[in-house]
Amino acid sequence: MRALISGAGIGGLTAALALRKIGLDVSVFERADELRGAGAGLGLWSNATQALQSLGLTDSLREIGVPVKQGKILSSNGRVLSNISLGETPATGFLTVHRSELQSALLKELGDGVVVTDSECVGFAQDDGVTVYLRDGREERGDLLVGADGLGSTVRRQLFGNSEPRYAGYTAWRGISRFEHELVRPGAGFESWGRGLRFGCNNLGGDRVYWFASKNAPEGETDGPDGSLPALLKIFRGWHEPISSLIEAAREEDVRRDDIYDRPPMKRWGEGRVTLLGDAAHPMTPNLAQGACQAIEDAVVLSECVGYGESGEVSLKLYEKRCAARAAMFTRLSRLLGRVGQMETPLLCRARDALIAGTPERLQSRQLQRLLEYGT
Repeated sequence: MRALISGAGIGGLTAALALRKIGLDVSVFERADELRGAGAGLGLWSNATQALQSLGLTDSLREIGVPVKQGKILSSNGRVLSNISLGETPATGFLTVHRSELQSALLKELGDGVVVTDSECVGFAQDDGVTVYLRDGREERGDLLVGADGLGSTVRRQLFGNSEPRYAGYTAWRGISRFEHELVRPGAGFESWGRGLRFGCNNLGGDRVYWFASKNAPEGETDGPDGSLPALLKIFRGWHEPISSLIEAAREEDVRRDDIYDRPPMKRWGEGRVTLLGDAAHPMTPNLAQGACQAIEDAVVLSECVGYGESGEVSLKLYEKRCAARAAMFTRLSRLLGRVGQMETPLLCRARDALIAGTPERLQSRQLQRLLEYGT
């Protein structure tokens, strides 16, 4: 059996590895002319790390990942609203990695000849198999097609039409700085909440710190000719340290700004021998750090369903049945958490902060455990 995958992001590469582990011939078609080390930090909850470990990446995760044992939620002036203990049980662990390093680990495990760059999928047709049409005119034939081609997925568009994603109402910056501070030492991280603004960070190992910021903003707003760093310093002026120092320690070329989108959940992800995975199926806001995690889960569950030996159509329906409801739950919860975190009204912000401060740490840990257990 041959599986064709559109997109060589984290989800597509994980799917390729998982399907190869069960004996399929796999080809991944990527539109970029080369796989560059793009991206910033990435949070992996235990549902994702357990899935990756099942594919043989235990040693790689140990090399590139930094376990986060303690997290804090702070107010904009640095007052501690909540201390969150992580890693006390297998179901509540959290690992930070650099996205490009995880991509490299997946590529190394896959080996040569699986990913075909400069090969954008522009459409497909199916009968007793699937034919993929590439931009340069080539055609590839397989038994299954997995659209792992992101928010603007071509595969999704052909399956379900050209609907626009849903803007969440805020924009986000992501960056990496070389910096040392007690709040961002290895094993620790924090997120600070204000009025329509948030800032957070985690250590990526040594003095590398991944940070992110969000602001309520009109869709399509830009930072202007001076760039992101001066804009961020102005936005977060007066917030507690080390926020300004982290921003000042970054390089403009290491900062990326993106408006935040998701889509309403769908019960059906595909048709016949074609299905979707990751952001192509269920793009979600980053508030629960589950976007990549759910793509990784998708990949492993997909391989399990195909491995049962049923026909392609039956296998893909079973995959959707097992994954769709869980992904929908995370999409809704993440959007809700974003609305809470991005509140602007002073009275509501004070009530929110009081609720966070009044929630027992043990209850938070139990909620995380129930939410994140892999395979549920």
